[in-house]
Amino acid sequence: MSHQSSLIASDINAYLEQHENKELLRFITCGSVDDGKSTLIGRLLHDSKMIYEDQLAAINKESKRVGTTGDQPDLALLVDGLQAEREQGITIDVAYRYFSTAKRKFIIADTPGHEQYTRNMATGASTADLAIILVDARYGVQTQTRRHSYIVSLLGIKHIVVAINKMDLVEFDQNRFNEIQAEYLALADKLGLSDIHFCPISALQGDNVVDPSINTPWYSGPTLMELLEDVDTGRATSEAFRYPVQYVSRPNLNFRGYAGTIASGSIEVGQEVKVLPSNKQSKVKSIVTMDGNLERAFAPMAVTLTLEDEIDISRGDTLVLANDEVEPINAFRAKLIWMDQSPLKVGNNLLIKTTAAKSSGRVTDIHFKVDVNSQEALPADSLTLNEIAEVSLQLDRAIQMDPYLENGSTGSFVVIDRLTNRTIAAGMMVDAEQPIENNEIHSETVVDASLRARRLGHNALIVGLPNVTNSVLFTLEKRLFDRGLLPAVSSRLDDAVLLKEAGLVVLSTIEDGSDIVIGPHANAEVYLDITLPTEKQVDLILQSLTELKLL
Repeated sequence: MSHQSSLIASDINAYLEQHENKELLRFITCGSVDDGKSTLIGRLLHDSKMIYEDQLAAINKESKRVGTTGDQPDLALLVDGLQAEREQGITIDVAYRYFSTAKRKFIIADTPGHEQYTRNMATGASTADLAIILVDARYGVQTQTRRHSYIVSLLGIKHIVVAINKMDLVEFDQNRFNEIQAEYLALADKLGLSDIHFCPISALQGDNVVDPSINTPWYSGPTLMELLEDVDTGRATSEAFRYPVQYVSRPNLNFRGYAGTIASGSIEVGQEVKVLPSNKQSKVKSIVTMDGNLERAFAPMAVTLTLEDEIDISRGDTLVLANDEVEPINAFRAKLIWMDQSPLKVGNNLLIKTTAAKSSGRVTDIHFKVDVNSQEALPADSLTLNEIAEVSLQLDRAIQMDPYLENGSTGSFVVIDRLTNRTIAAGMMVDAEQPIENNEIHSETVVDASLRARRLGHNALIVGLPNVTNSVLFTLEKRLFDRGLLPAVSSRLDDAVLLKEAGLVVLSTIEDGSDIVIGPHANAEVYLDITLPTEKQVDLILQSLTELKLL
């Protein structure tokens, strides 16, 4: 029995190891309303034997109540999970499904086709390697097909499969297939899409989805599943090394590591790296993982790096190779997809987050918005829900970013509402720009830092005071208040940033996001002996801030 148990355990471990080592492909399905996106995903799951018997029984039962396929099981119900979707027969939310074959693992994002759900589609497409664009064989390339193809090109998805669906309704006519292929290639040429494959399918009946169809003897190309299994996603590790620091690991006094996920490129022990935005340099001492140390790591591995030298690195910093000439930026041009009910106007204060870094900032100009149906550039002074525009942004602190077409990880960002913490936009960096002065930014609503400073009589800043006692913090707060300043004590980075934006002098107990760090360790910009009496420490802090002209 024990021998049999060990064999079973060995088989399970072998299966899990084989599954873990399969390459992952993320793809989306998109197209016009009722082109059969959800049915196609249901067919992929069904024909690849990824549906449990109880799931299939539930679908058969549900098909009789709300199905749209007569006596056959409505496979779209495997994906359309919201009640509104099932009742209307459409997709609203982005539905994610997971399946695998002998060759590959897959994550599918079924994205909505309706124009009012453009933001949902952009969300699903943001991490995709490939897009399946469905075209109804009866109607050909529609307005929504053009819109989705534009968004696919905007988000830099390089691999496109045009699945011409419902071929059974046009009697698998080769001429109709060729007409749609020519029509789409003309559109793709305008959008700069190049790696495109065409496949005639019937998602309802399964023709050319997983198995070749006897109804298309004129088509000798691969089935849809074969295209998905064989596409080369080209995740090259030869891209520039980018390592956003997500966490500083200090489990004990003898270890200091920087945890994160390699966004692109690769790194080896002994290579020289540079920290942005500080530009300090060191060498990689070790690459630490849960499975032991490595000599080399590459994207998208999650690792912890240790360095030869003790230098000040915080969450939000980025490690690059020392010979990389990249510089942090605080102004750039970007393509923005607006996802909020409230309109965007020039000068609105925003919180911009990319990889592990974030900064407050504002839109300084809306160059144009895009009619996604015709790809025409239109003048605009504001953006409303689901609109796409090219804008200029300016940040309050420099962070590392790359143009999106060069590096999708460090070139993408989200815009967050600072009060609700809701994501209100997604963007792709186009290129760096020269920052402009705040007084050059025209806005009907913005109260910027310079206006607050004039009203309050002092500049806003965050003073990092790690390791000092509460007695020192609150005594310093009272002394600053007595001087006519508006101080506040904070132990959270998000709160500190918001308080600074409101014009206050923030006394922060952490180093992250600080304009100046005063403390007892060697990395502090101003050294402070914390063994001194409280009043003496406060005097020294005030003296340093005054001498540096920060107050």
